[in-house]
Amino acid sequence: MFFPSRNKGLERLKAFAPHSGREYARLRNYDLGQGRHAHVSGLSPYLRHRLISEEEVLRTVLSHHSRSSAEKFVHEVFWRSYWKGWLELRPKVWAQYRAGLARALNRTKTESGVRRQWEDACRGETGIDCFDHWAKELRATGYLHNHARMWFASIWIHTLNLPWELGADFFLRHLLDGDPASNTLGWRWVGGLQTIGKTYLARPENIRQYTKNRFYPKGLAGTAQPLYSDGHPPRGQAPQNIDWRPSGRVGVLVHDDDLNLKPLFKSGACPVSFTRLLTCEQRSPLAISEDVIGFAKNALEDTANRWAERIGEDGGLHTTLDPILSWAKNYELDQVVTSYGSTGPAKEVLDDLETRLLPLNISLVRVVNPYDSMTWPRATHGFFRFKDNIPAFLDEMGI
Repeated sequence: MFFPSRNKGLERLKAFAPHSGREYARLRNYDLGQGRHAHVSGLSPYLRHRLISEEEVLRTVLSHHSRSSAEKFVHEVFWRSYWKGWLELRPKVWAQYRAGLARALNRTKTESGVRRQWEDACRGETGIDCFDHWAKELRATGYLHNHARMWFASIWIHTLNLPWELGADFFLRHLLDGDPASNTLGWRWVGGLQTIGKTYLARPENIRQYTKNRFYPKGLAGTAQPLYSDGHPPRGQAPQNIDWRPSGRVGVLVHDDDLNLKPLFKSGACPVSFTRLLTCEQRSPLAISEDVIGFAKNALEDTANRWAERIGEDGGLHTTLDPILSWAKNYELDQVVTSYGSTGPAKEVLDDLETRLLPLNISLVRVVNPYDSMTWPRATHGFFRFKDNIPAFLDEMGI
């Protein structure tokens, strides 16, 4: 379904853009089944790794439609920006998720009933036909319709009574577009942790309507009690872009969290070498889907091939930091410049790398994408306050 290259992402965008207005608004909630997701864009894996950018998507869509007719799709693009900004302002929520996942995985080792239910859910063997179908579709394709993701999470939490962190982890291990912010906060929202006390309940009639009678599940929970919450942690500051200048020998680190390298070159840097770092394997303590790893690897290769003439000698692709350190020493680098890795595995790995580069007198320069510098600081409260800024965002981008 998804070939990991920028050109394929642009082709998909070009094909979808004419349908991204009122047609999208009318049909976007229908999940018609594997291979039939024609009414949604299918751009999320490309946006997730920034093979294509949010600005490119918005500019293309709004060249076909007015802001009002494309409002629903434009909001969907900004929902992703909002989630990422919200988590960036509250990185402790990611740490809480990691700790909760560790506790939940421990339960699977010590409580046989939880382990059996968890394994049945992941395999799609619960006896709930729609849920089992979605579990198998996810494992087979690396993708689920957004409405199906909501139903799936609701059934996982409120009907199967499984720890939400195990479900979020299942998604991160298998989704090609698995994003720490959108995924973690989406699952929290379904469980009543994000908008505290407000849950999402999967209802049989809703599922029947929006799957065109493919499913009408029985035995679903009739109520959805919110999970316990201590409230949100204090809000911090969004990362600001730095006005950096190349100093000495510069190397480029390309990682799969953000493959848009354009902002790295606005300073006039002339790198002597580049290397590639795969971070998606750090999404979970469990094994990551081969499809997820394959998509990220090939997206890295596609990016390296497109930028080959600008980023110096090839330092290889790596999954750990030791060879990155050796690369930096071998090329006698003074600076390693990279895209800012957002809160999640990428930021964790880059934090570790920065610590290990310091004794070598090599600085790690993390360049924040201007789009993120614009949107993230506004993710202070709920989405509805955030979306009031959308006209100003579009104006600032000249769209």
